[in-house]
Amino acid sequence: MKRLFCIIALINTLFAVETVKAQETQQERRTPRLERGERTQESTSSLPELTVRAQDMNERLTQEIGNARWMRVIYREVDLSKEQNAPLYYPVRPINGTSNLFSTIFQVFSENRIDVYEYLGDYEDFSDAHKVTFNKEFLDKYYIFYEEIEGRGGEPSLVINESDIPSSEVRSYYVKEAWYFDQNNSVFDIKILAICPILYSAGDLGEERRPMFWLPYENIRPYIRNNYIMTSNTNNAKTFTIDDYFRRRMYEGEIVKTENLMNRSLVEYCPTPDSLKKEQVRIENQLVAFEQALYLQPDTAAVSDDKDKKEVKRSARASRVSSTKQSKATKTKAPKAEKSSPVRSIRGRR
Repeated sequence: MKRLFCIIALINTLFAVETVKAQETQQERRTPRLERGERTQESTSSLPELTVRAQDMNERLTQEIGNARWMRVIYREVDLSKEQNAPLYYPVRPINGTSNLFSTIFQVFSENRIDVYEYLGDYEDFSDAHKVTFNKEFLDKYYIFYEEIEGRGGEPSLVINESDIPSSEVRSYYVKEAWYFDQNNSVFDIKILAICPILYSAGDLGEERRPMFWLPYENIRPYIRNNYIMTSNTNNAKTFTIDDYFRRRMYEGEIVKTENLMNRSLVEYCPTPDSLKKEQVRIENQLVAFEQALYLQPDTAAVSDDKDKKEVKRSARASRVSSTKQSKATKTKAPKAEKSSPVRSIRGRR
């Protein structure tokens, strides 16, 4: 009887063990393990997800230009080989948690956190019809090396090493600005609308310039607000972020186009380099002249008259002081009378 009881207990134990193994197997099937490529992507992602507070901050920093009574849209080409624009280019490879602008853009774009749009040349269309997808076609178009690994659900996963990101080949940007005046708030300011990285690659006919895509600045700003950069060779303290660099317009770029009725760039109606330079200077002077015309300037004639009067008073005061000093210097004491010989009294002689 005791032997029969032990056999029944052993059978129940084996049945319970098999039930637990079956449940674990089903749980593993429901939650499959991550593949190597996916683990690599998650481990290399150093940018945090946007919080509600960060999104709210981005909305509050967005400049509203819908009420602008005057606005002019300017396109500039920012050459990163110039020292003024070098903070957007260096470091070429991420060092100690610091990366340049294109490395940040590429990482966020590869993780599908931002939307970028096709570069059409003559105009920009920020609609879903021209949205660029991060896939093999995009990487093959710009000759970016990648490794294709089977990921979750049998779908391929793209893995790209940091050394294969073409951050060193992006040597300039198109920057779209809006110079505007909001009459309701009496504000004259400049808003960065979008940026476009330009990739330089070797082609059959030499080096080619290939604009990659348009990126609305409001999409990338939350990710570069905390990306500190060094802006000077003499001061190595990283006190500015990339967002500060754009909002303060610390970059230097030449005008290549303005929005106009015929949608023409400067090169189309300025055939020579001299005429192009003159047109750029003329547009810059127009922007400065408009800003100066908004505010009351002091009367130069009155200022000059006041200066002349003050100068006359100052010269008269100086002449009086000098004449007083001179009169004091020339004023001398009267000479003392010479001693005469003693005179004998006549009364004594008698």
